[in-house]
Amino acid sequence: MTRKALGRGLGALIPGSDRYTERAPEPTEAGPVEIDIDRIDPNPEQPRDQFDEARLEDLSASIRQNGILQPVLVRRRGERFQLVAGERRLAAAQRAGLLKVPAVIRDVADDKLLELALVENIQREQLNPIEEAQAYEDLVRKLGLTQEALAERLGKERSTIANTLRLTKLPGPIKDLVASGRLSPGHARALLAAAPPVGEMVRAANLMVEQGWSVRQAERWAKLRERPPSPARPVDPNVAAAADRLCHALGTKVQIRKRGRGAGVIHIHYFNDEDLDRIYSLLAGTR
Repeated sequence: MTRKALGRGLGALIPGSDRYTERAPEPTEAGPVEIDIDRIDPNPEQPRDQFDEARLEDLSASIRQNGILQPVLVRRRGERFQLVAGERRLAAAQRAGLLKVPAVIRDVADDKLLELALVENIQREQLNPIEEAQAYEDLVRKLGLTQEALAERLGKERSTIANTLRLTKLPGPIKDLVASGRLSPGHARALLAAAPPVGEMVRAANLMVEQGWSVRQAERWAKLRERPPSPARPVDPNVAAAADRLCHALGTKVQIRKRGRGAGVIHIHYFNDEDLDRIYSLLAGTR
């Protein structure tokens, strides 16, 4: 079944935008109008946290040469205006030295600010995976939407929404790696599936980046570190605590199994030769 994406309605809010240039005939308020840049306030619900500097500079250079080909969308706030969609265009116009920008003025309810900004950024592939995940979470929380309802409104599969939302559960250092593009969402989901302690997860993420692991390698690592099913008999809490301390110390999965009469075996897991060398150095006291 074809989903009815809310994003299709964004174009309807900006009529004729594909053909608009700064040399267009004098417009009415129903279409684009020229607004002083210093009268436009930012959108408080803007999902983007950062810009790609190189792409922003390219857009700024294009605006200097050709003007703004698509107006921004704003709403009135007293004698000023508030940006609804078009943050990147506005930032590039400021960098290009423009004093005015073409804008379409519309009445937009508060609960639509984040939704419209998110849809525009998704359509133009401008949000990094972490920004997109956070925006989805904000929509679910602020609008009281289920994942299914959000998928319907954005024209996406529910599984896509669910997988993206999982990225909000990552520790901060790994979010930074994903946001910068050094680690893919696929690698991040493998880390989440393994659910190791935070310290081990961060070390594994850095190892994936340093050694250029594929997503398949990351998934194999996750499978190796999956916790075994709970044993039928109770686990000695002292043994469990010792295993946890070894896990933290070595940065890998460790199992201690007692075999009776005080004897037992310690299983230390490693993923590849480099991981083995790292663990050996820790145990031998050479690092």
